Order: sequence, then structure tokens, then C-alpha cells
Amino acid sequence: MNVEELVRASLREQAAGTATAPADLAGRVLAARRRRRTRHLAGAAVTTVLVVTAAVAGPGVLNSGDTSTQLASEASRGKTLTHVDQSPPRDLIAVGDQALAAYYTSRRVEQPNRDEITTRTYSVLDQQTGRYEVDARWAYLTVAPGMRTAAVLERRLPVSRIGVLDLLTKKVTRWIPVEGLGGGVGAVEFSPDGKKLIATTYDKNPDRTYWSKRIPVNETEEPQPVSCRTGFAIVDVGTGESDWHALPAFQDPEYGRGFGSGEKLRFNNDGTLVYEFINMAPGRIFRDLRGEEVPAPPKEKHVDLIMAPAGLSPNGELVAGPFAGGVRTTATEVLDPATGKRVERLKGQELLVWADDKRLIAWDIAPGGGEFDNRLVLITLGSDKVVSLSGARTPKDYSPGRWEPVFAKR
Repeated sequence: MNVEELVRASLREQAAGTATAPADLAGRVLAARRRRRTRHLAGAAVTTVLVVTAAVAGPGVLNSGDTSTQLASEASRGKTLTHVDQSPPRDLIAVGDQALAAYYTSRRVEQPNRDEITTRTYSVLDQQTGRYEVDARWAYLTVAPGMRTAAVLERRLPVSRIGVLDLLTKKVTRWIPVEGLGGGVGAVEFSPDGKKLIATTYDKNPDRTYWSKRIPVNETEEPQPVSCRTGFAIVDVGTGESDWHALPAFQDPEYGRGFGSGEKLRFNNDGTLVYEFINMAPGRIFRDLRGEEVPAPPKEKHVDLIMAPAGLSPNGELVAGPFAGGVRTTATEVLDPATGKRVERLKGQELLVWADDKRLIAWDIAPGGGEFDNRLVLITLGSDKVVSLSGARTPKDYSPGRWEPVFAKR
């Protein structure tokens, strides 16, 4: 993306600002996008990256342990739970099929040699109380469909095992060893049906940036990550068996260099393929489960999970689109997945997840706030009504009030 395109993209993001662009906008955009890209590739993006578990019920193999206590997320099924006075949230937020399963905050920890490690602190839904509780044990956490189980990675990435965490007891029921798989695991995601995990492997901590690789950013210097992805493994949650495939970090074919530590791999919408984000058109590379590049599935050609993480609607008839507002107004859009053309213009800044086929959870600016003072809202197709779900986040990066959601199907 060139400077002109970056400036236009930034102006689209300027949902609540002055009518005139700052004189140094181009430089600020490049620096901001570089930082955003770096955080994203390291697994800790500020705004756009989040974990969204696909809308399919979880498998029985994950729901081990005591089942006599009803999950808080299940007990609230059919209810819309909002807490507009809470940011970060303290009590369960849920709409339709989706619930806020967890959230995390990030901070940068400077090392003695001026390297930095971005660390995440997760607050996870306690399925007995319906409240979010800090669980500082994990460097990475993702929640399975059904919200009974999470997959967790311990501190000091990359790691040699994946934990299966019971969200009712908050205990790790078992560990899945991954030793010898290209170094160790630095990120992990569930398949849409919850039966498999995709574990991205690295030979260094993907959340570390190196002062020796520093670059100028906004009249200062910032350490940068190094390419360290080695591949990915498809892990059977029930048996613990895994199948690893080498896949180094993406390299720009024109300049022969990569960006960041190497993107984590994710399953596509139906779990038959995997994909990674790239820093150039078309935005994603799809691969089969052995790592061979394949064309984008027809219904996913126009999915842009960076600009619109909600992706395809549960019935596959619509796809969330990017920001469609102006300098002073916020708006989003939904598209026809076959053509990529707009079907409807909606409220909001960023469409995060489909609550059902007609409603979406999104970020939007809080009343009277600036463009980064955003809160969770509920948007309905065919309606201008916006329902607040949470209080507004602070705009300050790497602060306790700047939280990132982790949604899952309840």
C-alpha cells in the first residue's frame, strides 16, 4: 500500500476529528500502520485483531469434567447482556449466539538490552459467577465453541506444550506436548468445530522486538521484530496427535523481505483450509492443511478480517465490510460475498462478530468521545438503532483501559 492509499485509509478511520488533515498526516499514517502491523504480526494488535470463534457448537471431547453446574454463558442464552458502565467489563456481555469469553490488555516490557516483549494479560469469564477474572498465567489464550474449554500457552514463548483449560474449574485438565515441532508454539487457534487446533511455531518469541533492528518512528526509534516463524501444526484435541508442516514467514516477492515475526495461521470459515494475513494485496494467503497455497474459497474472496473481523454471516449470505464513514461520521457496510458490492450501510466503526444473521457486535465511538474512545455496540441490519454493550476504552495504547475482546459462540 502506497502513501496515498494509506492516507485515504487513515482519513476513512477519522470518524470523529477535525475537518482538515494534519500537515504530517502521511508520516503519521506510515508510522502508525507500521506499528499496527508490527503488533499484529507479533500477536498483539491494538484495534483490529481479535479472536473470533466460528459459529458452530463445540464437540463433546472438550466438555470433560463436572457438568452439574450450568455455564453462566449457557444460562444467559437468549438474553442480551449489556454493561455500559463497565470498561474493562466486569460482568458477562453477550448477544445472540456470541459472548465475550475473555479480553486482554497489552503492555511492553523493556529488556536489559533495550529489546521489548509485548505481554498480554487475560481476563477470562468465570463460568460459575458470570464475571471476568484476571488469569495472569497465560501468554496466549483462545476459547473453544461452547465456552467450556480454552487452549492456553504458558509464559516465555515459544512453548513446548498446549494446555487444555476447563473454564468452569479454571484448572488445566491436560497438556498436549508439542516438543520438536519447529521450535515451539507461539500462537494457537481452534477450528470452527472445536475438534482441532492450529498451532503456529516459532524459533524465537514472536512477541519480542529487537533494538538491534530498530527503525525511526515519529521522530524516535523503536525496536522491531525479526522473522522467526517456522511452520504450523494441526493438533487433534481429543487424541493430542499433531501433524507439523514447515512454513517460514511470508516474504515480499518484490523486495525479498518479511514484516514482523511471521503471522499466526488460522482456520478459514469452514475449517477445510488455513490462512495467514499478508501486508499486501490480496491481504490473505489460503493454504490446504499441509501448507500448500490454494485459491480463496468463493465466499471468502471479499472477506477482509483486518478491516472487518466479523467476516461471513452465520448463514453465509453476507460479509462484513470495512469502515464506510467520513471525517465526522462513523459507518460500516455489509457486502454481497459473491460480488463484494455493498448491500447495506450500517452504523459503527468496525464490525467485530456476527451475533446472528441480522445483528453484529461492533466498535463505535462513545458519545462525546474521540475516534479511539470506542465501546462495544450492537448493530441491526435494516435499523439505525445502536445499543451500547460496554463502556468506552481509553485511547492510550498499552494501558490497562485499552482492552481487546475475545469472542466465542455460547
